[in-house]
Amino acid sequence: MKIIAVIPARYASTRFPAKLMQDLGGKTIILRTYEAAVSTKLFEDVFVVTDSDLIFEEIVSNGGKAIMSIKEHESGSDRIAEAIADLDVDIVVNVQGDEPFTEAEPLAQVLSVFKNDPDKKVDLASLMREIKNEDEINNPNNVKVVVDQSQFALYFSRSVIPYPREQNVGVRYFQHIGIYAFRKQALLDFYSLPMKSLEASEKLEQLRYLEFGKKIKMVETTHVGIGIDTAEDLERARAILKDI
Repeated sequence: MKIIAVIPARYASTRFPAKLMQDLGGKTIILRTYEAAVSTKLFEDVFVVTDSDLIFEEIVSNGGKAIMSIKEHESGSDRIAEAIADLDVDIVVNVQGDEPFTEAEPLAQVLSVFKNDPDKKVDLASLMREIKNEDEINNPNNVKVVVDQSQFALYFSRSVIPYPREQNVGVRYFQHIGIYAFRKQALLDFYSLPMKSLEASEKLEQLRYLEFGKKIKMVETTHVGIGIDTAEDLERARAILKDI
């Protein structure tokens, strides 16, 4: 299998404008993320896909590979699908552009799904971690996922799922960790399909895959990513970098 990583990178950000070009220990966040993905040695190629000339030049001028988006896109999957349409590739891993401390282990976990799927029943693979704290479970910013007995996703929601009408029945709650690996065809199908009501309501692109019958295999992990969504997150990241 030919496996690549793609890092979708928008310049605009509602919560933290131009965050990917912010300085983190002498390098921009997006460059550190790109270098971290390359350093995992899991991929034949790593690309940043962006709508920004600034981000494109930042990657290319530092010896990296970048692709300019042709169209405006609603989601990271749309941006990636456009970029990889003509590439000779089997599996595409979506690495979040605001995670400069990306590690090999969680990426290897999602890739293992396809290495153990000779019949190609899996369209996507992603990660989930158990959460027990009530505030975490109730937080709509923490996307929850429920799975079947084979660990295929049944639904994703910002709400509490399953609803705890009965207590002490052994329910476990899982937060979705937004690391994805896709078969190329699943991405191309996503790009051609319309947004339906579930995705529009929850603002979760993974629901489009489920609404159109795609199979998403979930892998349990203890990994907790360090994303940068706010200026406060950036200060924490700078502190972490000093300790590495």
